[in-house]
Amino acid sequence: MSTDAPGPGDAALPLSQWSPGAPAADEPLHPPGGHDHGEGHVGDDHGAGGADDGVPDPEGPPAFYFDFRDPESYLAAERVMRTIGVPAPWVPIDSTRLPGPHVWDGFRCESDAAAARERVERIAAERGMQPLRWPAELPFDSTLALRAAWYAKGLGRVVSLSLPAFRQAYAGGHDLSTEAFVLISASAAEMHPRAVLQSLGRAPVIDALAAATDRAIERGVRSTPAIWTGDRVFHGDAGVDEAAAFFAARAAAS
Repeated sequence: MSTDAPGPGDAALPLSQWSPGAPAADEPLHPPGGHDHGEGHVGDDHGAGGADDGVPDPEGPPAFYFDFRDPESYLAAERVMRTIGVPAPWVPIDSTRLPGPHVWDGFRCESDAAAARERVERIAAERGMQPLRWPAELPFDSTLALRAAWYAKGLGRVVSLSLPAFRQAYAGGHDLSTEAFVLISASAAEMHPRAVLQSLGRAPVIDALAAATDRAIERGVRSTPAIWTGDRVFHGDAGVDEAAAFFAARAAAS
């Protein structure tokens, strides 16, 4: 695959004008034919907790924190939007920097690892998801995919990229440390591959991922997936149901 700079007539996205949480100057807020979730949302990112200027905050609260290297993030990602009952931005973070526990990094033996995989496979089957196919390396290095997701977030397309990326990893069995599979996921969000490749090494994207991870740690996120409500954090796939109950109780009390 060529990684040459875009030539005349190429529809590459203008990386020089990218900034976290905002679309590029000549980039549409919503992907063509994409996901407009109504007034008050940023792209497909389900912006929540409004800022003083009325613009939805691209990091909540609430917020859904995830990392592609974590299979439970995949389980949560497939249902979080329809389950928790409130809009919540998707925030990719580097889970290797979180205080833990890091379940998928530290199995005592192969039988424990096999049992964990079987549990995820069973849950996926019960929910009618695609049969799981595991990447050769688990957990894999998700750095490239996280950077691509942050670039997509700056364009309002983080969900449009992230769901296909999760499915590449856990329904296709593809390692997202490989550029090709990150680019396939980006193509589902109608993002130009050369622009995505350029974004992977750019300081604003790298810094945005690092800063979001720092904020997640400050907010009490210990592992992924996690849902931050503003004053509480619910961890794991089961945390999606706990967060849904929390938001339902808060709505009933208001």
